[in-house]
Amino acid sequence: MDGNPLLRKAQADNLLERTALQLQQLLQEACAELDPFPSFPNAMFTNAIECDPGGVGDPERGCVVVCEDGELYELEMGIDHDAIELTGSWDPVTARKETKKKLELHPRDYVVYAYNGLVAVTELLLERRAEQQP
Repeated sequence: MDGNPLLRKAQADNLLERTALQLQQLLQEACAELDPFPSFPNAMFTNAIECDPGGVGDPERGCVVVCEDGELYELEMGIDHDAIELTGSWDPVTARKETKKKLELHPRDYVVYAYNGLVAVTELLLERRAEQQP
């Protein structure tokens, strides 16, 4: 290496991008094997698994999940006040609001969330495999 700091930075960025792409592929493959895909806890309409990043996640980011397609989303759950007004009653099903926003993350952040998602999906796959063993 010629000691050029920009060259080192470019090489590091390239490594990070390749790692993120490989994790994305592994995560998509693992999610495709997880059939049926589990419902998110306390959700009525969303199948997802949380990608808990621990202390290294962005505190401004909400709940990051991986869904059946192997992609990362920010999951928001709440009450749909418009539906309550429209129907004139508070029905827990129609008032429930669950939205997923697809995340476009820097490779540095993607690696953290995707790895944790892959670990969670792998654990579920192993649990199911153990349950099927006699």
